[in-house]
Amino acid sequence: MSALADDELEKYREAGEILTTVMTETRELVEPGATHLEVAEYAEERIREEGAGIAFPVNISVNEEASHATPSRDDGTEFGEDVVCLDVGVHVDGYIADSAVTVDLAGEVELVEAAEEALAAAVEAAGPGVPVGEIGEEIESVIDAYGYTPVYNLSGHGVQRFDAHTGPNVPNRGVDRSVELEPGQVVAIEPFATDGRGKVGEGNEEEIFELTNDRSVRNRAARQTLEEVREFDGLPFAARWLESSRSEMALRRLKTNGVVKGYPVLKEEDGKLVSQAEHTLVVTEDGIEVTTAGLFE
Repeated sequence: MSALADDELEKYREAGEILTTVMTETRELVEPGATHLEVAEYAEERIREEGAGIAFPVNISVNEEASHATPSRDDGTEFGEDVVCLDVGVHVDGYIADSAVTVDLAGEVELVEAAEEALAAAVEAAGPGVPVGEIGEEIESVIDAYGYTPVYNLSGHGVQRFDAHTGPNVPNRGVDRSVELEPGQVVAIEPFATDGRGKVGEGNEEEIFELTNDRSVRNRAARQTLEEVREFDGLPFAARWLESSRSEMALRRLKTNGVVKGYPVLKEEDGKLVSQAEHTLVVTEDGIEVTTAGLFE
C-alpha cells in the first residue's frame, strides 16, 4: 500500500483534531439527568459547526451495550449510574477519524482504565510491519491483568475515504497468524473490556442504517426517504436524521427490499458491563501518527 498524499494526510489530521475537540466537550455533558438525545445532538451539531461531516451517528452505549446504540427521534432516556461509551466519527471530505471514550458514572474506575491502558499498549505496539495479532495480544494481556475480559468478537478496523469499516481488522486478543500493518493504512484501534465472558450478540433495537443497494423503489414514501439517504454519501445514518413524512415506515420498506441494512445494538451476552477506548492512527514508513491524540490526557 502506498503512503498517503500530503493533502490526504492533512484531511485525516483535521478530522482527528475536530473529533478530539468535540469529544472533549461532549463527554462533559454526560451526567445524571442529561438525556442521551441531548448529548448525541450536541456532538453532531458541533461537528457540523466545525465544518466537518458526521462519519456515523454518535453511539451512546450504556452498561451492557457495546456498539450501535444511538437515540431515537423522541428518546427521553436519561443517564443514571451508568458506564457510558461515547463513540464518535468525523470526516473531512470523506477522510475519517473515529474514537471512543468511556464516561464512568457508576464507580467502575478499573473497568474504564483497563480499556484505556489496553489502547495505550496497542498504540505503542503498532507500526509498519507489525502483525495485528501482536497488537491484539497486547490488548488482551492488559485487560487480563486488570481481571477483566476483552470482547473477543469485536475488533478494531481500517478506515478509508467514505468507508468507516474496512480491513485490516485489529483483534482484541492474541492471534498467531495475522496480516501486518502497512504504511499508508489508517486504522482505528478499539479495545473493549468487560466483566462478562467477552462476547456480544445482537439486541432488538435498531436505530442506525446504511445504504447498501441503491436501486429504484415503487413506494412514494420510500422514494422520498431514499432521496434523503443518498445525501449521506454511503455512510451510516440515524433514523432520527430523516425528515420526510412517514420515514419510519419507509425505512422499514427500504430494509425489506434490501436497499438499506440496519445495525442492531450489540450487547454483552451475559448482561455485564462494557468499557471502550479508541484512537485512529495513520501508519507511516517509520512509525505511526495518532490523529485523535489528546483524548485521554
